[in-house]
Amino acid sequence: MKIFSFALAILTMGAPLASAEDFGDRRNREAPHTKTHFPLRQFASLAEWEAHKAVIQRQILASAGMLPLPPKTPLGVKRTGRVDAGGYFWEKVVFEPLPGFFVAGNLYLPKQQRGRAPAMLIAHGHWKNGRIHNAPDYSVPALAANLAQQGYIAFAYDMIGYNDTRQLKHDLGDSASEQLWSFGSLGLHLWNSLRAVDVLESLPEVDPRRIGMTGASGGGTQTFLLAAVDPRIQVAIPVNMVSATFQGDDACEMSPALRIGTNNVEIAAMMAPRPMLLLSATGDWTKLSPTEEFPAIRAIYELYGQAGRLWHRHIDAGHNYNQQSREAVYAYLARVWRRPFRLSAAPREKAILPAKLESLLVGAIKPEGGVAGHKEIFSQWQRMSNEQAAARPAAEQRRVFEQILGVSWPKQVRTFVSGEYLLLEGRAGSDRVPTRGKPGATVVVDPDGELKTLAPAGGTLRVDIFQTGAATAERGSVRGDFLTFRRSDDAERVQDILTALFYAHSAQPTKLRLVCGKRAALWCLAAAALAPVPVQFAPAEPLGDLPDAELAKRLFIPGFQRAGGVSGLEKILRSK
Repeated sequence: MKIFSFALAILTMGAPLASAEDFGDRRNREAPHTKTHFPLRQFASLAEWEAHKAVIQRQILASAGMLPLPPKTPLGVKRTGRVDAGGYFWEKVVFEPLPGFFVAGNLYLPKQQRGRAPAMLIAHGHWKNGRIHNAPDYSVPALAANLAQQGYIAFAYDMIGYNDTRQLKHDLGDSASEQLWSFGSLGLHLWNSLRAVDVLESLPEVDPRRIGMTGASGGGTQTFLLAAVDPRIQVAIPVNMVSATFQGDDACEMSPALRIGTNNVEIAAMMAPRPMLLLSATGDWTKLSPTEEFPAIRAIYELYGQAGRLWHRHIDAGHNYNQQSREAVYAYLARVWRRPFRLSAAPREKAILPAKLESLLVGAIKPEGGVAGHKEIFSQWQRMSNEQAAARPAAEQRRVFEQILGVSWPKQVRTFVSGEYLLLEGRAGSDRVPTRGKPGATVVVDPDGELKTLAPAGGTLRVDIFQTGAATAERGSVRGDFLTFRRSDDAERVQDILTALFYAHSAQPTKLRLVCGKRAALWCLAAAALAPVPVQFAPAEPLGDLPDAELAKRLFIPGFQRAGGVSGLEKILRSK
């Protein structure tokens, strides 16, 4: 697992050598991880669920580097090499989700088509041959060809790093720069999926009101992620991936902050009340689905009064998208799109596949101007991010930063006494921020003791924020998937400063002064910019945008540069 190798180094290189009192701060305990068995929440009302769903949706987009969405540039769809395969046609397709970056796939089309047809987007899993893999346990060509023969249009497209789509490596996103700019595998896969829906909408053969998506394993992850953020997906069929005990461990299934306070079961449930077939198996991590995941998702459908739109099939097999699973898909689609919500027999597989599956491949993609590599595509992503940030009003810029950092102004702060410290709790049952002094006009953040002689007039509150000073403590082991389920240390530090500012402001509601040591300067800039009350903050040295390598040492928050960087925070602060 490589995606968070840089983040892991940042989180561990400053770990304390000896045990220290952590005042009961739960953030120091071992974090959830991809193999945690998550308890599934009960929602008392549709309003409660809808509010939670909105939070998750924005979280997914932010985690994927899609807050805001990148600009939709021309797709340049090219369809070539139509082949008559007997009961259907197939073609090769190339499209351009980002300028200079190309994704390949295949269209499978009905031979006898009257009017516009429903379409299924097929995201392949991590089987060796991707969209052309054909084996007893898994076959994209068999699925797509049979769908076409049954009257649907099927579009199977590459994951990054598979078959024809190799401009970028599959597991990109593990460097400091990539993470700061939200340039990662999951996000780019999700963008490709969204743009693949744009491709289908552009085709004259497709009914844009009837577009669905399916995929197994990693393709199942893409299916429920896209369905969660794109309402154009009208039917979703995630196969052997929706689990409360395993959240995925590939780079294209993990990204920073994706599953904070949530899990794949809730993300899949965001499809409600649109039709969904949940496929699971006795021989993989979906084995508990009949008694755990399916009932939890059904409860969400029941909130809408649409329990009949959710189907479930549990297959006695290992991890798969085999013939039995595929025939369950054909039966469900026939019920939804052919004879709406009436019982329908499952069509049997019969389509003839190409004699040489390699004939489905596009081969070398040679656009005008050549093929861009990682450096060029990443540079373009950075330019696009900077242009979007520069054009955002300060108020919207602030909302983007709040989401990326995962911080908020507390609704209340509880206090506890522990020896010489007053502990602040801004997030119920979670944080414990040790402070000394008394609340007043000045809040001091001084992790390295540079400001010991500071004695401003009025009340002064000295704060030891997360994993600094008296708040330094041992914690559970930090895994490579840590940031999928937790905020970075620096994001937690910004939140602690906001908690201290809230407490000081509640005691003396005048303009606050934030005084910070050199190491805390960027943490304090973020807190001063995002606090909803006036905060005077003047760093000891000019800040300005920093090179990625330097920024990662001083303020490592995935997505920070994509959100606008230091200059974006300074713009917010100037506007207050």
